[in-house]
Amino acid sequence: MTLERIRLGELTFDVDIEGPANGPAVLLLHGFPHSRRSWTEVAPILHEAGLRTVAPDQRGYSDGARPTQVSEYALPKLVGDALGILDALGIDSAHVVGHDWGAAVAWYLGARHADRVRSLVALAIPHLDAYQHAYQVDTEQQHSSQYVEFLMSEDAAAQFLADDAAQLWAWFAQAGDGVLTAEQVRRYVTKHSEPGVLDAALNWYRANNLLGEPFGFGQVSVPTTFVWSVTDTAVSKLAVTETAEHVTGPYRLVTLEKTSHWQPQQAPETVAGEILNLVRMGEVESR
Repeated sequence: MTLERIRLGELTFDVDIEGPANGPAVLLLHGFPHSRRSWTEVAPILHEAGLRTVAPDQRGYSDGARPTQVSEYALPKLVGDALGILDALGIDSAHVVGHDWGAAVAWYLGARHADRVRSLVALAIPHLDAYQHAYQVDTEQQHSSQYVEFLMSEDAAAQFLADDAAQLWAWFAQAGDGVLTAEQVRRYVTKHSEPGVLDAALNWYRANNLLGEPFGFGQVSVPTTFVWSVTDTAVSKLAVTETAEHVTGPYRLVTLEKTSHWQPQQAPETVAGEILNLVRMGEVESR
């Protein structure tokens, strides 16, 4: 694996790049509370299939890309980072995969920058316009979104990190649904215990109001797969169902019965398989 540090303006991003240099490029976008290492279990499967993976730390996670202003974490800036990284690597278009907040960025890319997206795989989080509409009208989604208000609060990081990150460890134990290994939990708690990382990550929530009016991303025309887990309590069935209304290209909904929110860690073979299915479709259609 090659770690590259890519400078975009005043920010420098850590990016893991691996796989055949001439293989189809797959941009892997992690969510909260993860890091680029959330693809540790998925990426090797893609490499074996001949794909080249590009896995950046999103804004807030690299030492050189951690602005302090909340406004610097607005979705258009996260999307601009992803496009800038592709540009720096000379990649005109990529297969885009996102989990959690990474999925939000992926949906935005698919809707607003379809020329840069060969295919889209969104994990856990539906199209945000569907999510936000569901929050307005659906009691199930309103209940499922209660945690968002806490994460948007100014003192959330301080509470999580008090007493040697005791609350953060406890949160991972609960939110991890008992499926994360001890090494995976250590991986993420250690990262978010670094100075400034957790506050920066929480700025994603503070800068982008998930509980407000729909963002108005627009429709997605690229081949898209949305992977949703029935046991994931963060997303309502209505938000999942309405996501199809925002995709005009080939669309596939994959419903996992026994997998939690942590799909890249718990079901890496399934996630990699869905990515490979779309990549193969996209590469055939482009010939």
